[in-house]
Amino acid sequence: MPFSPKDLTMIDTPAVLIDLDIAKRNIHRFQAYADRHGIRVRPHIKTHKLPAVAEMQLAAGAIGITCQKVSEAEAMVCGSKAIRDVLITYNIIGAAKLERLKALAGKVKLSVVADSREVVDGLSAAFHAASAPLAVLVECNTGANRCGVATVEEAEDLAVAIQAAPGLVFGGLMTYPPAGGEAGVESFMRQATTRINARGLTVPVVSSGGTPSMMHAAGSPTTTEYRPGTYVYNDRSLVARGVCSWEDCALSVLATVVSVPAPDRAVIDAGSKTLTSDLLGLEGYGHVLGRDDVAIDQLSEEHGRLVSTGAIGLAVGDKVRIVPNHACVVTNMVEAVMVTSAERTGPEIWPVVARGKIV
Repeated sequence: MPFSPKDLTMIDTPAVLIDLDIAKRNIHRFQAYADRHGIRVRPHIKTHKLPAVAEMQLAAGAIGITCQKVSEAEAMVCGSKAIRDVLITYNIIGAAKLERLKALAGKVKLSVVADSREVVDGLSAAFHAASAPLAVLVECNTGANRCGVATVEEAEDLAVAIQAAPGLVFGGLMTYPPAGGEAGVESFMRQATTRINARGLTVPVVSSGGTPSMMHAAGSPTTTEYRPGTYVYNDRSLVARGVCSWEDCALSVLATVVSVPAPDRAVIDAGSKTLTSDLLGLEGYGHVLGRDDVAIDQLSEEHGRLVSTGAIGLAVGDKVRIVPNHACVVTNMVEAVMVTSAERTGPEIWPVVARGKIV
């Protein structure tokens, strides 16, 4: 069931609330789209960091999960026997992380990415004596201008280098494109695949991702798997893009009004440590549900300022629910979330298992 007014009265604030029924609906919506188009789903767990939610995604049809850190992957694998296939989409550097990566590879089917010879050399040094080779995908820049090789020629050369490196096997191509970048993904991946095939290698996986464009993933037919993250909860940035509605937002922040110093202004107990300072091109730091007239215009660490063009209409002790700009960061900033669903008699506290570590 949704959080009842009585539930909200009893919950201490600031608190992160998760409606699992909405999350399940979001999961099944994209899984149905991917199934129709023959795309495998490998959701990114950075948004929820919860083994139980990953199990919901796997039960819906996902083939495995995506993680961004070795520590995330360790926590998720330890937290669920259902998680048996993990892709880490980050250049893994340093002896300590590589040792932990080797240990993780003994527990699950594991693959990673690389966009340089330096990363490949480090992975090879760690895995050259392993009982089974580590699959390494070439990360490609298809327009987001973050990590990734810049040209199809570089993708070809790095694929060949991975295949030749002791302890490694070429696992495919991976990208995180800009929103609406399906054409760029298709052009790059098709050319790179042709060149790599000509070198005698197959490209077993072409992995793309990004929630804003997920319902257009079929616009790149070369893509074999897709890695949506924020889709499981959604947030204000996605509502602003027209990807979803407020009713599709499974995560919200419950906050208490701690001060009403002026008729048009109130202060809540949720600041940058809860709502995050991410703007993502928006004005303000979240949407107060049911109050389109109210903006969250300032954050300090523990305070958020609510302002209205008219009377704020709030009193000290009132509670408000806020859809944050960026759900993924909010998850990482709390030790536990409060969840509810139709099959539960009341809210439950779930620790955020895969958060907090810096390594």
